[in-house]
Amino acid sequence: MSYSYLMKFIIVGDSGVGKSSLLNQFINRVFISVHELTIGVEFAAKIVRIKDKNNDLHNVKIQIWDTAGQETFRSITQSYYKGAAVALLVFDITKKHTFENMKEWYNDIMNKCSDDVSIVIIGNKNDLKDKRQVEEKEVTNFIKYIKKNIPYYETTAKEHEVIDDIFNNQAVNLINKIMIDNELPEGVKSINCPVVNLKTRQELLKKNNQCCTIL
Repeated sequence: MSYSYLMKFIIVGDSGVGKSSLLNQFINRVFISVHELTIGVEFAAKIVRIKDKNNDLHNVKIQIWDTAGQETFRSITQSYYKGAAVALLVFDITKKHTFENMKEWYNDIMNKCSDDVSIVIIGNKNDLKDKRQVEEKEVTNFIKYIKKNIPYYETTAKEHEVIDDIFNNQAVNLINKIMIDNELPEGVKSINCPVVNLKTRQELLKKNNQCCTIL
């Protein structure tokens, strides 16, 4: 299937919070109860159809890099942060330390990604609420502390509905930002969004007599 936009997403967070399970649910609609620890990074991609603010349909290819949470691979995985349009910051609501480590993961994102990266916080495993160790109020306070307008979702990798919403909503937001940016007067730009518009790139490459290769 052809597509008009190419977007890079990264998934970060402690080991064992369910990052790979979230990815598998979004890509394959499959829940894997036992998953081997990610070594370095895992990669997957999916084309979704979304509507922009004018109700026009777009095919968007989302490339997703699932990074390992172990400290051993920290220096390796951070090299994949570059060029990310969206960073999904995941913790496990049943393990307090995975939430407490979020500040460090957030700092990594801010240091390694572009200034315009969109960040989403995800509290995973909300099907285990009886084992909950992190309350929503704590997440709200964390968001207030970093002074960023960051959306927060609670979900479980056992179901796809909320997970689909997370990825699709971010894709819609990015396209709408690009549309708003293009409507501004010449010389006035609101964002520098790291999203590839294939049509625009192809036109530019043709003018310069270059071939068009994505990634």
